[in-house]
Amino acid sequence: MARPAAKDLTDRELEIMHQFWKRNEATVADVRDGLADLGIDLAQTTVGTLVRILHEKGFLEQTQAERPAKYRPTRSFEEVSKTMVGDMLSRVFLGSSEQLLACLFGGDKLSTKDRERLLKILREETP
Repeated sequence: MARPAAKDLTDRELEIMHQFWKRNEATVADVRDGLADLGIDLAQTTVGTLVRILHEKGFLEQTQAERPAKYRPTRSFEEVSKTMVGDMLSRVFLGSSEQLLACLFGGDKLSTKDRERLLKILREETP
């Protein structure tokens, strides 16, 4: 029996999604070119396969059926990143936000600007 497709994003799929979040709507060639600009050299067919997988997982929707097909994200960066961080918090830190924050900021010095922004977030103020 085949294993069901994972609903989480792989590292490569996340790179592809960043290209869509940056552009909002793109073709496979647009995404391949954007990745190449970052030094990530993938074949057009590889990017096409990853886009198809992301479409099947529900992260992308096709907006243009004519060739070249265009796709756009169905989930925002904020939604996906919040889910991924929440999953990490649950799995790695067993739900402890304190342990997560200690891991993130415990050994490093924060700049004054970063400290002020973090305090605003902790006070639940909008930046």
